[in-house]
Amino acid sequence: MAGLKLRRPEECEIDFLALGSLVHRLDPGTTPFRRARQFAIHVSGGEYNVAANLASCFGKRTGIAAAMVNNGIGELIQGRVREMGVRPYYRHFEHDGVRGPNMATVYSDCGQGVRGPVVFYNRANEAGALLQPGDFDWAKIFAGGVGWFHSGGIFAALSGTTSQLIVEAMEVARDAGAINSFDLNYRGKLWDTLGGLEQGQKMIGQIVSKVDALFGNEEDLQMGLGIQGQDVEKRTKLDPEAFFTMIERAVEKFPNIKMVATTLREVHSTNRHEWGAVLWLDGERYVAPTCQLDVLDRIGGGDGFASGLIFGLLDGRSPEDALRLGWAHGALLTTFSGDVSMASLSEVEALASGGSARVQR
Repeated sequence: MAGLKLRRPEECEIDFLALGSLVHRLDPGTTPFRRARQFAIHVSGGEYNVAANLASCFGKRTGIAAAMVNNGIGELIQGRVREMGVRPYYRHFEHDGVRGPNMATVYSDCGQGVRGPVVFYNRANEAGALLQPGDFDWAKIFAGGVGWFHSGGIFAALSGTTSQLIVEAMEVARDAGAINSFDLNYRGKLWDTLGGLEQGQKMIGQIVSKVDALFGNEEDLQMGLGIQGQDVEKRTKLDPEAFFTMIERAVEKFPNIKMVATTLREVHSTNRHEWGAVLWLDGERYVAPTCQLDVLDRIGGGDGFASGLIFGLLDGRSPEDALRLGWAHGALLTTFSGDVSMASLSEVEALASGGSARVQR
């Protein structure tokens, strides 16, 4: 793993720092929104989820840099962040009592069987979209040492300034010796408000040029990076060869990339998936097993994979073991309601080493 150049834990005050948007997700379970009477409230965010998982399941020292609104919803979110053991770095905004700025709301039911999950958003006047370069004192945050810095494509697409904030942070992180990672998470509807596919690829390209480790599925690589893909109609979504071919094209375009990883998922119904994962690291290919998942809530599975893999690498595990930890943790996360982990490290390690769902006595 010479390419990644991981820092020693004793050199770092924070093992993992994320930059992203915190949201609250309203979840009516298997009830469609049109008939819902009550909701569970989950605190989420693609970048935050990875930090929360690494802290709560894997015992890592993590932080989140994000916008925070000074109202009751903001206080709810702050409380959940504290519960997960994530250190906050907030840029605070005052709510005007009427229109915001707001903490974004995500609406997502779980679906059931042949009825797929439904996800929609209210990101109007979102505080996270107001973030811009200069809002965080990165030199102070990184002064104590940070092992790994992470952000993602949804946050990058919130406004014309958030992608530039990611670039600013990654430049400081690189100079401070941290690993930079980015989850492509390409969302066309978000980029359409900022100039569409061409502008999205331009801004993502600026970010990825500073990245060491990349997360993203086949569609993310095609849309976010403009990488030519395979004929997906002729290949199963669980075929790693199609993805490895795309990775090689991505690395040709961005030779600074040392690692690319993704989950492989074949959805047979809302509650029955086939689940695999692949890792490309310093030119070597690694493939996780394929298993059948009985899914309770699929939201956050990819973030669960990323956090397990990152933990394995930070903990000095072999690439094969790190990949299996990510694969196992992502699988376990789909068995919990909500977006962040309720698993223990021993449970993840047991599944990664071939454990089963037999009753534990």
